Parts: sequence; C-alpha cells; structure tokens
Amino acid sequence: MSESAVISQRRADCAAASAAHADRPAIELTIHRQLDTAETEWRTFEQSADCTAFQSFGWISAWCRHIGPLTRTQPAIVVGRQNGMTLFILPLGVTPGAVRRLTWLASDLCDYNGPLLAKECALLLTSEHFGELWRDICHRLQSDPHTRFDLVEFTKMPERVGAQANPLLALPVGLNPSNAYVSDLFGTWTEFYEAKRSSGTRRRDRTKLKRLGEIGAVRFVTPQERGEIERSVDMLIEQKSRSFARMGVANMFERPGWSEFFLAVATDPSTRHLVHVSRLDVGAAWAAINLGLVFRDTYCHVLASYDDGETARFGAGAAHLRELLCYSIEHGLKHFDFTIGDERYKSEWSDRVLTLYDHVGAASARGVMAAGVLHGHRRLKRFIKQNEALWSVFSRARAALGSKSDPAPGDDATSKIHKSPSTAPD
Repeated sequence: MSESAVISQRRADCAAASAAHADRPAIELTIHRQLDTAETEWRTFEQSADCTAFQSFGWISAWCRHIGPLTRTQPAIVVGRQNGMTLFILPLGVTPGAVRRLTWLASDLCDYNGPLLAKECALLLTSEHFGELWRDICHRLQSDPHTRFDLVEFTKMPERVGAQANPLLALPVGLNPSNAYVSDLFGTWTEFYEAKRSSGTRRRDRTKLKRLGEIGAVRFVTPQERGEIERSVDMLIEQKSRSFARMGVANMFERPGWSEFFLAVATDPSTRHLVHVSRLDVGAAWAAINLGLVFRDTYCHVLASYDDGETARFGAGAAHLRELLCYSIEHGLKHFDFTIGDERYKSEWSDRVLTLYDHVGAASARGVMAAGVLHGHRRLKRFIKQNEALWSVFSRARAALGSKSDPAPGDDATSKIHKSPSTAPD
C-alpha cells in the first residue's frame, strides 16, 4: 500500500470511529495473569475476531508451556469488553531482568504481533480514545508488582489487523528492520504459475525437476501420523541447524524450549488444524521440509529447510515451494503469506509488501537508557537490511566469520528460500 493510500485509509478509519465516539459506552478492562483464566473467552473470540494465526490461543499457549517458564515471563493478558461483549484481547507479558520489559507474548516466535479485535473495534477506538485506554492499561499493570515494567517493546506490528486499522499504531512507532510479503492466489495452479513466472524460468524449473527425478521419484508428502510428523520436524530442525552453521548465524533451535515448541505445535491435537508439515521427497531422501500455518484463507510460510546433499544442486527447496503454492490454491486458500523477511524470492512471487512497525517506550528511569539503545539498534539494522549492497556484504562477512562447516553444493534457487536468521526476527 502506498503512503498516500495508507494516510487516506487512516483518515477514513478515524472519521468512521469519530462518528461513533459520542455514543460510546465505557470499556471494561480485565487483566489475566494466568493463561487458563482467559482460555475460554480467547478461544471463542478468535473464531470471529480480526487477528493472525500467531495470535491464536493454540500458538500462544504452546509458547507459554515450552518457553515462557524458561524466560520467567509473566502473562498479562488484557481483555476489553463493552456491554458484556469482548472488544479486544491484548496478549501481553512481562519479562524480568535488569530492565523489565512489557512485550507481546511469544513475540520472538510470532512473525506478526498484535491484538485480537472485534469487527466493530475500529468504529469504537479512535486514536485519541486508544491513547486514553492505553494509559489506563499501563496504570493497571504498573499497580500490580507482578506486572510492573520499565520498558515497552512491541515489535513486528502490521498496519492493519484484518480489515481494520491496528489501534496500537496510535502509539509512537518506527519501522521494523524487515518487511513482510503476501501473494494473492487466483485461478488454477497452472494459471497462477504462468502469470508469475516467465517462460524461461518455467523451462529452467522443468529441467531441474527432471534432474531431481533422475535421482529418485519426486513426491510432495503431507505426513498424517504423529510419528512421521515428529520425524519430519526433527529433520527440518537438523537441516536448518546445518544451514545456520553455514551462514554463520546463531542456531535458534539451541535456545531453550524452541525445538520442543515446534514439535508440540506440529503434533498436539489442539493445533494440528493450524499447523501444516510437508516434505518434498526425492527417492529415499527428504530433500526439503516445511512447517506452515493454515489460518482461515491464508497459508503462512513459517519454517523451511532443504537437505544439503545431491538434491540441493537441482532446486529441491524451490520445487517444494511451488508445491506449497499449488497445495494452497487447490485447497481454496486466497493468500500465501511469506511472512517477515526481505529475501528476493518473496518479492518475485508476491503482490503486496506489508510494512511492519515497532514501538519502544520507557516507563521508568531504568528504561530510558535501554529505549535509547534499542532505537539506535533498530534504525541501524533497518538501514543495513534495506540496502541491498550493505546487506550482501554483511551476510558474506557473517558467513565467513561464523561458518562451522563447508558450504553445500551450489543451488541458486534453493539458497533463496532460506528463512531469515530466525523464524521471526525483531
């Protein structure tokens, strides 16, 4: 969306909200410090609320089971109601330390952070009213010793939540270092593929696929049995870990609880409807593996890996991505969300670039210095990542300094489909 279009849309949202402002009843706030006390209302609300897959109760609760206790994060889930009806849920938490941080729950494993909003929320929350409401929320959190904080750090917030403006952008925000990318699906897979890729590119794809077929039968597999899903996720983690080592990037799966989190969301019956695990098998080799989320009419591309053996030479990862796009179209999905990260392959397939925003605010003297450091770090990070030449130099230097193994055989197509250095970079 262009800047002028964004401004026009914001004005329209504000005008609609102002019309409802005069007759607005008071909003009642409840803050839950235990996830289970909010579960029933949350699960019911997410069925109709505007939100992303990353705000689903299943995703957040898995993080709270496997990672939250290890970071000693205190949930602070804010529920707003009007006339007895749920208006919004803010899944927040406070992380202890020298500087106590108020963040989105599971922020590091959410490609998008934000609230769950009732459909009519934009009509009831003007920027001015949200500012008043936010001050009230902060006051209540600060009044409880369990949820006091020194710093607010909200990252990766989209411009819009569903069809409405994100009210959190009424806070002072800056640009996140990375953008996100979405492809709008249409027609049959053949029609979509021919519209998106040139005849020359399609010819090269066919040649590489033929070479893969010479190694072994090529099959797109969606495992259904729990044991096979577990083995697939284990192999994804192993392949991805080798990739991080080659790139000189810290291995996110070495962080406490992260591997357990992904295994849990992939196999737990309460999240199986949300998580899609798939592979591209070439003969006996699991050449490429993906963990994605299917939420309403959207497929979210979250984690992808490929084997660094012989199949890497012939674009197994890129072939798997094409299968995922085909799968999404054939299952009636309308959007393929490549999520956060500015890899070139995403822009080649996508129709829309989503700008993401961060808010950092000090809430105490202790938080002032931390906020200054964070602001400087994020500005520098975005400057480097959005400059193609600088990012290329930085990436090569990082790989040269941190690589622990020899590079895999070259594969231009699959090297493009690695995710960013973490699933959800801040």
